[in-house]
Amino acid sequence: MRFLELHTKSDFINFYKLGNDVYNGNSYYRSSEDDITRLIIEGPTQFHSHAKVFPIIVLYNDEPICRFAFIIDKHLSEYVQVAFFEAKQGYSTLVETIITEARKRFTNQSKICFGLNGHLNYGAGILLNNFHKTPAFGLSYSMEYYKEYFSKLEARKMVSFRFPVEVPKSYNKLSQRIKANDSITIKKLDKSRLEEYSKVYTELNNTCFTEHPYWAKRNNKEDLELFDSLKYLLKDEHLIFAEYDGKPIGFLLWFPDFNQLLKTNRELKANTKISIDLIRSKYLKTIDTFRFTEIAVHPNFRKKGVEMALINQMIEDIVSEGYKYGIGGFIFEENSESINMATKYIERITGNKVKPDSVYAVFEKNL
Repeated sequence: MRFLELHTKSDFINFYKLGNDVYNGNSYYRSSEDDITRLIIEGPTQFHSHAKVFPIIVLYNDEPICRFAFIIDKHLSEYVQVAFFEAKQGYSTLVETIITEARKRFTNQSKICFGLNGHLNYGAGILLNNFHKTPAFGLSYSMEYYKEYFSKLEARKMVSFRFPVEVPKSYNKLSQRIKANDSITIKKLDKSRLEEYSKVYTELNNTCFTEHPYWAKRNNKEDLELFDSLKYLLKDEHLIFAEYDGKPIGFLLWFPDFNQLLKTNRELKANTKISIDLIRSKYLKTIDTFRFTEIAVHPNFRKKGVEMALINQMIEDIVSEGYKYGIGGFIFEENSESINMATKYIERITGNKVKPDSVYAVFEKNL
């Protein structure tokens, strides 16, 4: 196997083409994450100010069989990341060959991981089940045979939840009690002041998520670039903040499942922020599912009603929009506290028991 490092525009075209070739004919895959892939692979972005990205195509007998990027990030310095991995089937020594190549190239890192795409905010996880289901917007999809490629590595698993939006009548009383807590106020995003609000988002991320596996500190310009790639989709109600005495103490981010609008896979071309299918969301009410992306509460204010105040506002908005189902973002299985909190709040709001739906993993090994 030969490793071809990529540098030119035509190289990058081949990088994306190989990813699309892997999923050719797969009716469940959607390429709605292409904008983020291009952001990190091509740059330059704020992420590149502290991380080195090495896009690579692996050749076997001069045939492209795999694409990925080695990423070395100063903020996650012990890891060599193998990001944006896509590969054709049938090359049993592929992963071990990539690990051997990483050992040769990078002598200061002690671990390697597959499935982390630069940062948790850019996406993570190799899918382990639900291969015959289109993923929700922002959640990853992988070919079923990828599991065999990584079978000898440690799997740090993540789960997401799917649940019906069936708010019981008893929740109305709970909702009124939540609103009566006048020490906590809820504020929605103002897109005309996106830079200001994104700074608050970044500060809360760096305060609230330090205990998460693979978390790396962010700077605001990175998150602002990410929001810019989503600005055609983002509405004020999708990002809400909780304040205590005027001080931000938490946020909640959710999105409609825009993948429902992509009836067939359609590559998002370079330098476009959104496909025609996604623009249709402004005019057509065809989405019945939302993705509960993330919730963060300052450690000093957890279990004091802040979580419920944020969720209560989200529930009001999704009910008024007519969503029928919700899908939670990924949570690491080792983060039992977050899983317990998620199940408790979902069951309290919907009155239904919930179980993990899709399962993902980041695979790692010592170098």
